[in-house]
Amino acid sequence: MMTFIETIITQREGRAQGEAIVRRIIPLIARLAACYTDIRHMKLTSHRIKAVYVLPVIIVASLTFRAQTPSPTPAAAPPASDIFIVEVKTKLDRKERTDELKFGEPKKITDFAGYNNQPFFMPDGHGILYTSIRNKQADIYRYDIQTGATTQVTNTPESEYSPTLMPDRKNISVVRVEADGKTQRLWKFPLDGGAPSLILENIKPVGYHLWIDDHALALFVLGGTGKPNFLEIYDTRTQKSEFLVDNPGRVLRKVPNQNKFSFVHKIAEGNWEIKAFDLHAHTIASLIATLPGVEDYAWLPNGKLLMAKDSKLFAVVPLTGGKWEEVADFSKAGIKRITRLAVSSNGSRIAMVAQ
Repeated sequence: MMTFIETIITQREGRAQGEAIVRRIIPLIARLAACYTDIRHMKLTSHRIKAVYVLPVIIVASLTFRAQTPSPTPAAAPPASDIFIVEVKTKLDRKERTDELKFGEPKKITDFAGYNNQPFFMPDGHGILYTSIRNKQADIYRYDIQTGATTQVTNTPESEYSPTLMPDRKNISVVRVEADGKTQRLWKFPLDGGAPSLILENIKPVGYHLWIDDHALALFVLGGTGKPNFLEIYDTRTQKSEFLVDNPGRVLRKVPNQNKFSFVHKIAEGNWEIKAFDLHAHTIASLIATLPGVEDYAWLPNGKLLMAKDSKLFAVVPLTGGKWEEVADFSKAGIKRITRLAVSSNGSRIAMVAQ
C-alpha cells in the first residue's frame, strides 16, 4: 500500500516544484524587460548589450526547462495477484488424537488482471470483501460465494484499503488515502450505502487495523521519517492510546476463544515472532517463531495457526512444542507464491492471495 502513497507524494511534490520555478521565472522576465529598456536609453556598446541581455536569457531558459521537466516516473505498481478460495475439512485422527486438515482445490474468485488483495470474510461466510486496484484506483469489492457475483462497494476519487466489518455489522472500516494523496486515516462506509465518515481524526497515517470490540482498536501506525512503525491500542470512547511495540507485522488477528489478539513482532533481522496481547492483563507473550521471512498468518477456530511459504501451507498449534508442518501444496494448481490468508468464521474456507 505504501508504494501508491509514495508515488502520489512524489508526483505532487514534482508539480509543486514546477509551480515554484514558474513563480521565480516571472520576476526574472520583468528584470529582463527593464534591462532591455535601460540598454536602449544608455546606448551601450554592442558587447555590453550582449553581456547584459544574454545572461538573463540563459537563466530563464534553464529555469523554464526545469519547470517543463516531467515529474519522476511513478514507482512500479505491486505485482498482480489473485484471491483463491479453498474448502477446508477437519478429520479427527483417532490414533494421534489430532485434527487432520483436508484441503480442496483452489478456486479463483477474481477475474480482474491486477492487484486483488486483503480478503475479509463476512460473518455469514457467504461473502468476501477485498481491495482491487483498477485504473490506478483502489476500491473495495465484494464477492458472493453462493452466486459468484462481484459487486463494487466503494467508488470514490480516494483510495480505500483493508476492508473490515465493524462490530455494529452495519458499516465497514477502511484505511483511506485521502484526496491530498498523503493523509491516511481510518474511515467507515455504511453497508447499505450512504456517505463515508471519519472514524479517527488525529491518528495518521494508519496502516492496518483490528476491531477488538465496539470501541477499541489495535492500530498499526506508520512511523515518520527515520522512525519505526508501531502498534498501539486506541479507545474511541476515551480517545486514549496505549503503545505496545515497534516494528509490528501487518496482520492483526483475534486469538480464537481467548481475550487476546495476535501480531507479528519483527524483533530483528531473521527473528520474527507471533505474539499475543492479553486484553485483560495488558501483557505480551510469545507464541511461536514465524516461518523465515513470512509475516502473513491466520487462525483456524480450533486454535491452529496457518502460514504459507511459496505454494505450500503450514500449520502448528502454538505453545505445545510443535513445529510448523506442511499441510498442503498447491503448486499443481499453478500457485507459486501465497501471501495473505483469511479464514471464515466457522473454519470451512480459507482465502489465499497468490500469484
